[in-house]
Amino acid sequence: MTDSKYFTTTKKGEIFELKAELNSDKKEKKKEAVKKVIASMTVGKDVSALFPDVVNCMQTDNLELKKLVYLYLMNYAKSQPDMAIMAVNTFVKDCEDPNPLIRALAVRTMGCIRVDKITEYLCEPLRKCLKDEDPYVRKTAAVCVAKLHDINAQLVEDQGFLDTLKDLISDSNPMVVANAVAALSEIAESHPSSNLLDLNPQSINKLLTALNECTEWGQIFILDCLANYMPKDDREAQSICERVTPRLSHANSAVVLSAVKVLMKFMEMLSKDLDYYGTLLKKLAPPLVTLLSAEPELQYVALRNINLIVQKRPEILKHEMKVFFVKYNDPIYVKLEKLDIMIRLASQANIAQVLAELKEYATEVDVDFVRKAVRAIGRCAIKVEQSAERCVSTLLDLIQTKVNYVVQEAIVVIKDIFRKYPNKYESVIATLCENLDSLDEPEARAAMIWIVGEYAERIDNADELLESFLEGFHDESTQVQLQLLTAIVKLFLKKPTETQELVQQVLSLATQDSDNPDLRDRGYIYWRLLSTDPVAAKEVVLAEKPLISEETDLIEPTLLDELICYIGTLASVYHKPPSAFVEGSRGVVHKSLPPRTGSSESAESPDAAPSAGQAAEQPAVIPAQGDLLGDLLNLDLGPPVSGPPLAASSVQMGAVDLLGGGLDSLLRSDVGGSPAMGGSGFTAPGPAAPAAMGAPLGSGLGDLFDLTGGVGTLSGSYVAPKTVWLPAMKAKGLEISGTFSRQVGSICMDLVLTNKALQVMSDFAIQFNRNSFGLAPAAPLQVHAPLAPNQSVEISLPLNTVGSVMKMDPLNNLQVAVKNNIDVFYFSTLYPLHILFVEDGKMERQMFLATWKDIPNENEAQFQIKDCSLNADAVSSKLQGSNIFTIAKRNVEGQDMLYQSLKLTNGIWVLAELCIQPSNPSFTLSLKCRAPEVSQYVYQAYDAILKN
Repeated sequence: MTDSKYFTTTKKGEIFELKAELNSDKKEKKKEAVKKVIASMTVGKDVSALFPDVVNCMQTDNLELKKLVYLYLMNYAKSQPDMAIMAVNTFVKDCEDPNPLIRALAVRTMGCIRVDKITEYLCEPLRKCLKDEDPYVRKTAAVCVAKLHDINAQLVEDQGFLDTLKDLISDSNPMVVANAVAALSEIAESHPSSNLLDLNPQSINKLLTALNECTEWGQIFILDCLANYMPKDDREAQSICERVTPRLSHANSAVVLSAVKVLMKFMEMLSKDLDYYGTLLKKLAPPLVTLLSAEPELQYVALRNINLIVQKRPEILKHEMKVFFVKYNDPIYVKLEKLDIMIRLASQANIAQVLAELKEYATEVDVDFVRKAVRAIGRCAIKVEQSAERCVSTLLDLIQTKVNYVVQEAIVVIKDIFRKYPNKYESVIATLCENLDSLDEPEARAAMIWIVGEYAERIDNADELLESFLEGFHDESTQVQLQLLTAIVKLFLKKPTETQELVQQVLSLATQDSDNPDLRDRGYIYWRLLSTDPVAAKEVVLAEKPLISEETDLIEPTLLDELICYIGTLASVYHKPPSAFVEGSRGVVHKSLPPRTGSSESAESPDAAPSAGQAAEQPAVIPAQGDLLGDLLNLDLGPPVSGPPLAASSVQMGAVDLLGGGLDSLLRSDVGGSPAMGGSGFTAPGPAAPAAMGAPLGSGLGDLFDLTGGVGTLSGSYVAPKTVWLPAMKAKGLEISGTFSRQVGSICMDLVLTNKALQVMSDFAIQFNRNSFGLAPAAPLQVHAPLAPNQSVEISLPLNTVGSVMKMDPLNNLQVAVKNNIDVFYFSTLYPLHILFVEDGKMERQMFLATWKDIPNENEAQFQIKDCSLNADAVSSKLQGSNIFTIAKRNVEGQDMLYQSLKLTNGIWVLAELCIQPSNPSFTLSLKCRAPEVSQYVYQAYDAILKN
């Protein structure tokens, strides 16, 4: 007897046993065997070897067995595509079974088998099921079309399934309608350009009818689809709102949020004077409040959505402050979100309640929450002026608790309160100074240093306090170092005699011992300011600061409008548009709210709506005059500067003390301090530094940066006569004419607004679409008094070039939106390019030669300027008035050749060669530029300047 007996077994193995059972004649045994197979498959065992045996079990009338076999098929069809084709016949047969459940099951399974070979066999059965008499089969087939589209989009389009789906929207059964809408929405998402869901009032009516009888998920699909519809007028919007409102009382929170999204979107179109508008506001509050009684995760999603709703329409929840009060057992993420909304809803009416709550929160144990509560008290003070007094005393009480992180947060917010209400609460500074030693966080230290520097004249030992910070200067964070530098310079300008050494110490620490470029640059600017013009230094450093506004953390209006369109989705939880976090090939469509009621654009002229795409991009909201970003970007510090650098001796910081003579004059003159002490520690640097300043000093910021003297002179730049940009008949009686000009380095749009209507016009605002050179208003459009009928007003609107850039056709096209109390109007105009020629566009000769050679010849363009009878000198001086500078002039065979350069605001240089023959009134202009598309418009500018 050999050892082989150990390797043979009487047990044939599990797979073998299952195979035998699957081929058994007994139905019960078969069913048990299939269940065992599915169980093994579920726990991850490979039972693909049984594929043919399981497929044989499909030929059965038993619905339960059929479902199990189909489940197996879906799982293994991908790994065994050739075997899966064996099952196709059974599918086709099952699709004609008298039992609708089996027909639906077959079509559903076929949709889930993602095998290319099978999809073509699927088309016929699917076509029949889409037209099946049983609604259950039709609704399943509708979803199957979306699945098939995902596998093979071209096939679905060729077979005409999309049209059949569109027909199903008019189906008599609400569930079929909902599934058809869901399928079409899914397909449309992956193909944003295709206009699949072509909604019209008739189909909207059918969707609204189906809405009442659908399951909850069906309702969500229909509501999301309604949200993408644009009603033709406010009456249609109101009727849709009336029919959607009952969904607000649904038990499912997703249905409620989808309904809220539709209502928020269509409310944009309703006039605020309508009774219905007020009713709708009242109806929106209770469902939102109810969402807050769900479990914490749902509460959080609801709160993130409510945060958006409150920013858009605070009036909805203004009486519901109490529901946002924090409960002791709320998780931290819910607490912080509620706090945020409490501040947004704070008003004079409820501020007492809110403050009492916030004071309670500040004694909690959760550090993050306490910090946010203390911040919230400060934000309330800034938001509701009447409460500022109470907020400050509450903050002082909290400082007395001596809890370190509470004290630090309180100091940070008190700094903001000082900036909002100057000279009101400075009596508390003494209390703040007592806590100086306990501050260890950069933000709190920076805030305290700012307070000491800002109110140095009221603090006797300000210099000692700031000196104590200076000891560990290099260990501080950048934020604290910058603040300390500014504070000590402020202190020096207020008390020059006592703090010379301190200011010298901080300037040398900042400029010589620091490797942070921000700190070094600020140090050098202060150093240069103090050494050349102390009066200007005082005007700059101690200038009056603008008051801060309350809501700095509001979401920017156009983004908020987009997020309102995504209520109830992830975008509303992240507070970011889908394009910011959705990856992959699916194009994300940007949504926006419908225009406010009554602002229908006049569509008669091509100018009115530049193009569908651009019209859609026009934000419906013109930023408020206090628009934070706008104000920041409009700090235009005059023209850019070119010219000789400072004399070398004034730049070598180690060798010469730049703080020389200028400071001595400050110390001698009695500027806020006592006369200079004898033998001050400053050495005069000799004439080097002041000599480099060509301009007379002393006129503030302009002179500070205008180191060359001659840059900012008023040039006689050519200004075209005004033309009508927007005729009265296209703008409901408002006529706008205008032109563009450039003076002293700033661009202006000179407008004349004429009211040819019968009613008064007011509330003017202006906004530009993105354009080739980023032109944007540098200030709001200010019409100081309402414009009466038949009255005109002239306005010069300053422009800058820090707006969004998008290449236009033609390049100098500018699309403008002007809003007043009647409507929003759009027009477009062409601006002459010479308004963008900057004052430092004169190139050095060597540089000109090198650049001319460097630019390829194919970039050269030639133009003829006809009928011009000026001589070379007149041409040169005329062009110089518009910042086209002559670098050299040669006479070649009796012709004058002028070589010129100019520079555009975006840094593009254009080089020109102008050939003038004394007897010939036609000039030849050759232009070379790295961006040759500009040349045509530069030629137009030459032509206009020389002929006028």
